[in-house]
Amino acid sequence: MNTQQVANRLVELCRIGENMQALNELYDQNVISKEMPGSPNPITNGKEAVIKKSEDWYASVEEFHGGEISDPLIAENHFSCTMKMDCTFKGQGRMQIEEVAVYQVNNGKITEEQFFYNMPS
Repeated sequence: MNTQQVANRLVELCRIGENMQALNELYDQNVISKEMPGSPNPITNGKEAVIKKSEDWYASVEEFHGGEISDPLIAENHFSCTMKMDCTFKGQGRMQIEEVAVYQVNNGKITEEQFFYNMPS
């Protein structure tokens, strides 16, 4: 798959709530995932660790009220999209999250992802 195809597939899967399938299907074994500095686990290395990080995040959600993901914007082997989520987190209450996600694609797989968002105070 080229970058456009990977981007379209990621967005397609996320829009139907199949985020874990996107990780399993589209991510390279040696993927690097970067969160904002100061967040827990700002850098995660490897597909298994990224899947575990995602599972832990989903486990922290008490209720998912809705979300959306934009169409991807492509530049050579990178793409970006915005993501919005409205969630109630266990012990933290309801939060609206908006972030920009930037992905790098090599040989038909996502090899790096980085998320940009405001850190809760």
